Amino acid sequence: MPQTAESARIDSLRDAELKAHQLFDEVVSRGLIAAGVGERRLSDQIRDLAAEMFGTTKFWHKRIVRAGANTMEPYAENPPDRTLSADDILFLDFGPIFAEWEADFGRTYVLGADPAKHRLAEDLPRIWEAGRSHFAAHPDITGAQLFAYVTGLIADAGWGHVGEHAGHLVGEFPHVRVDGDKLESYIAPANTNPMRRLDAAGQQCHWILEVHLVDRQRGFGGFFEQLLDIPSS
Repeated sequence: MPQTAESARIDSLRDAELKAHQLFDEVVSRGLIAAGVGERRLSDQIRDLAAEMFGTTKFWHKRIVRAGANTMEPYAENPPDRTLSADDILFLDFGPIFAEWEADFGRTYVLGADPAKHRLAEDLPRIWEAGRSHFAAHPDITGAQLFAYVTGLIADAGWGHVGEHAGHLVGEFPHVRVDGDKLESYIAPANTNPMRRLDAAGQQCHWILEVHLVDRQRGFGGFFEQLLDIPSS
């Protein structure tokens, strides 16, 4: 049976995320995340690795490597460069372009044995998966409803939440602009539209779900994001 345009879009988004996952796995296997490395240097190393592995030279949003206190900052901020310490927590948030398709992928890593940091890192995928399960179980869910559910899970786990949204639309590059006048593009309180809908071009909307946890008392956080509505396989 010939592939439909929508199934081709899904395959392209899934393939882009798979490559992003492979990139992050290679970052770990090469030992790039290490005490004494600066955030900016690590970002540049990952950029160069993406070019080496996949020929990727474009990223649809700024490359984010944040460690320690910088993990408390929302996306829009640009905190000063920080060097990773031996007992640190950090996250990577990259949006590489693969064959003109966007990936948006975030993961958190812990150096050392701090139990609070490890608990936060372990809660990230658990809360994310619970958000995905809730999305799957509610066909007519709105962006506002999913935001409320995910932030409720975060509060129940004893963490704070950073940012005014918990995800956004994703698709072909150049990305649909998501800013203050495009509230329907976010998983956010102001988006009362069903998430399962067609976009302005008549194509199915696809979403990234992101979870940004913070421990306000201890001054650190973590981040996890990937495709919400397209399984990895």
